[in-house]
Amino acid sequence: MKGLFTKAEFWIFFFLLLRLFGITNPPLEGAHNWRQTTGLMVARNYYEVDANILHPRIDDHQGGSGIIGMEFPALNYLHFLIAETFGYEHWYGRLINLIVSSFGIWFFVLFLRSFFFEEKLVTTAAVLLSTSIWFSFSRKMMPDTFCISLMMGALHFGRQYLLIGKNKSLVLSIIFCTISMLSKISASIYLALLIPVWMDDTIEISRKKSLFVFLLLPVGITYFWYFIYNPSLAEAHGTWYNIGKPWLEGLSDILSHPKEVLDNFYFDAFAGFIGFGVSMVGLGMLLKTRQSAIIRAIGLVTFVFILYMVKSGYYFYHHNYYIIPFVPILAFSAAYALSLIKHKAIFLTLLILTAVESIANQQHDFFIKKDQKYKLGLEGILDQHIGREELIAINGGENPQMIYLSHRKGWTLSNDQIQDQTLIKSLKENGCKWLVLDKKDLSNQIQEGVVIFEDDYFLIIKI
Repeated sequence: MKGLFTKAEFWIFFFLLLRLFGITNPPLEGAHNWRQTTGLMVARNYYEVDANILHPRIDDHQGGSGIIGMEFPALNYLHFLIAETFGYEHWYGRLINLIVSSFGIWFFVLFLRSFFFEEKLVTTAAVLLSTSIWFSFSRKMMPDTFCISLMMGALHFGRQYLLIGKNKSLVLSIIFCTISMLSKISASIYLALLIPVWMDDTIEISRKKSLFVFLLLPVGITYFWYFIYNPSLAEAHGTWYNIGKPWLEGLSDILSHPKEVLDNFYFDAFAGFIGFGVSMVGLGMLLKTRQSAIIRAIGLVTFVFILYMVKSGYYFYHHNYYIIPFVPILAFSAAYALSLIKHKAIFLTLLILTAVESIANQQHDFFIKKDQKYKLGLEGILDQHIGREELIAINGGENPQMIYLSHRKGWTLSNDQIQDQTLIKSLKENGCKWLVLDKKDLSNQIQEGVVIFEDDYFLIIKI
């Protein structure tokens, strides 16, 4: 039994089971429900509207097609493929991400083992990564841990190819790398590790050349998707596409908000302070013990990550999940520090404290507040009064959660926009027939329109 508890695979499986708690919860949790419902819209529209993977669609389509430029919808399409067999359920996306993200930690473990790190460090790194910000985000319908997990697979298979030379490993590495970078371009920060690979004289030059040449494929496809195809979709269909900030504007954003930027590191990465503190100790120990190869690798990934931060600008410090690509680096650094502790009780105490603090600060994400559950009744109410094909306007503001839960398409408006009769008239001219209002978020009395339904939570008005 002692050996079992010191194996990384045991803890990966343990935390997978732990995160199954509430896996079928609807996207009502307080953090990032807007981001999840956007992804869920895309998956559901593949199932109900059009299965063309190149045309992801959202429900708040502003009277248009709903086709939107976004990350390559690999996670969303996997959700759709399962729905094709079993019928659509929102929680499939959560489960897919959880499974893939658990395999991602395993690939991370295999990658570390290939460098002959001791098992104590490897298992510690797996526990720290499992309980970091990944603990909650790996079970959300979001591609952030999903893409980095696939990149961990690409690193593992790429390393296997370089060591053994099996073409199968090269093919798997390229496939994983392509889907990873397409799913979210931030995963590309790990391409920086190619530099020390090229400098490693112990690796056959022919294998290094093959890996570099074939990696041009995912780089080229990713460039096409993000910088050619997506902008063309946005232009053709009138939907907004986030391509990041201009470099100088992004740099200004980062430099003018140092506290918010640093918060992503010292708190959000591990959902607590202990993990980051230990990771900084680990970095110091790497420098002190002159682990030059490791320091170069970490330094290169860090440099590229900083470029990603600058390009993201406001978005980086406004959304804590932007730190996720860098968390494996921090988890390794923290694991290195803890692995140097020879006293077993001190080692276990620090590891447990780090894990418990992280989980405690994320446990709320596994529960749905009672005051949010009324939203689940919206679709049933609308089914009694409004056809599925009829367009609505709902006071969701910038959050598409309510229009997703309505299972209709149309517009999400702020309360001020709801009061703008000129705007409402233009919506009517574009086919909108109904105002659906969440009374809990309604700040003003609606003066015009025929009320066809009202209860404690919702108000439906025919324009």
